[in-house]
Amino acid sequence: MNSTAEPIPFRRSMLREHRHVCAFFSSAVEEYDALLPFICDGINCGQRAFHVLPSQHREDHLNWLRNAGVDVEKTMKSRQLEVALPEDTYLKTGRFDQDAMLVLIQEALKAGAGLGFPLTRMIAHAEMAVDDWKSGIEWAEYEMLLNSVLPNYDDPVICTFDVNLLTAPHAIDILRTHPMVIVGGVLIENSFFTSPHDFIREVQSRTGPGQSYRA
Repeated sequence: MNSTAEPIPFRRSMLREHRHVCAFFSSAVEEYDALLPFICDGINCGQRAFHVLPSQHREDHLNWLRNAGVDVEKTMKSRQLEVALPEDTYLKTGRFDQDAMLVLIQEALKAGAGLGFPLTRMIAHAEMAVDDWKSGIEWAEYEMLLNSVLPNYDDPVICTFDVNLLTAPHAIDILRTHPMVIVGGVLIENSFFTSPHDFIREVQSRTGPGQSYRA
């Protein structure tokens, strides 16, 4: 998995071969304190930033970037910075669609390479996709399936969550489907990461044999 890719600094740690990360934050200040240096480092290195977040947070997000020294207008014009909304991505069909999202995320990563950027650093807020039990299970399945896709790319993907908007079961499933995690602003290898086979078997026991979790 990404064994030949150059490590990516994240504060006092490094993203190495595992680049699928979940990040839990309790406030915007905590989130931007952790992620802004990572975002700015990528832009300064000539890499692409692709962010997904709810429309009501878009302007605040751009202002955080401006205050950190990012020339937002210039980077957006060159497509080095792209800020997408949930309704343009994982809620494009009106509800979360696993297969469509797996295709879309790969297209977004390929688009960065097609535009000439050596790497895309993707950060996506996903709380709107896990607002009930069923969608939470579907999102966890998607995250698990993503682990079989992302090793084909060197690009890091950070799935961020406001812990105030998650139930405990959703948070646990999200945690168990990511090999790396950011907690308290610190990037660590996730000891709770569960193999796809074991995770599927456990969720099938919860949802019943009629539900199809794919290997």
